[in-house]
Amino acid sequence: MDIFIIIGLFIVGLIFGSFYLVVATRLPVGEKIGTSRSHCEYCKKELKWYELIPLFSYIIQLGKCRKCNKKLSIIYPATELITGVLFSTSFILYKFEYQFFISIILFSLLILIYISDFKYFIILDSPLVISAIGIFITYLVFFNINEALIRLVYGLFIFMFLLIIKLIGDKLFKRESLGGGDIKLGFIVGMSLGIPLGCTSLILSSFLALPYAITTIYYDEGREVPFGPFIISATIIIFLFMAKFNNLIDFLLF
Repeated sequence: MDIFIIIGLFIVGLIFGSFYLVVATRLPVGEKIGTSRSHCEYCKKELKWYELIPLFSYIIQLGKCRKCNKKLSIIYPATELITGVLFSTSFILYKFEYQFFISIILFSLLILIYISDFKYFIILDSPLVISAIGIFITYLVFFNINEALIRLVYGLFIFMFLLIIKLIGDKLFKRESLGGGDIKLGFIVGMSLGIPLGCTSLILSSFLALPYAITTIYYDEGREVPFGPFIISATIIIFLFMAKFNNLIDFLLF
């Protein structure tokens, strides 16, 4: 039975991955979802339904547009494939326990933020709001209203913590030190991990971002460094290995 669920979630992940790509590339530039058909980025030909089947259309068309024969970006099948694998992995790790639903939310944010923040330096508000609601409902269903409300407090704490860091950083460096999207993402971090692990996630994200930041500044001094992808990556790492990180915190504190 599990194998059918895993395959089903993989297919669902392919579909959602395709949708996430549309959301992350259209909304930041003000293009509404559903108002225009998907089209070739080169010749602008509108794509037929059979050219939009996640992953399989790309393979069948050998990664090329059927009209202009131009090579299509590998980001399309890669995003769909990664999302499918992540959805299936969530079930393999957690079955249908509450961690499954939280990990699906975090993995979805991972895809959306990597695309929108690296490409446009924007973390969209709507996925963050939907994610916060999803996490709240998950804790409400699997635990109780008190636990769900406590998660909101955790989220607010990390949000305020990042806001204070931003205010101090802006004053010290005379420029924007953290984006508004990064601060809002902190709310999701707090809801998912709580306060000690949430703060650990912020520390880990800084170490993850450091090599990229150094390389970026070296080659392009004026270029911004998107922090959101590293925050959500650190959050997922800690969520997947939560017990080990809790043991580490207990060891360091006591």
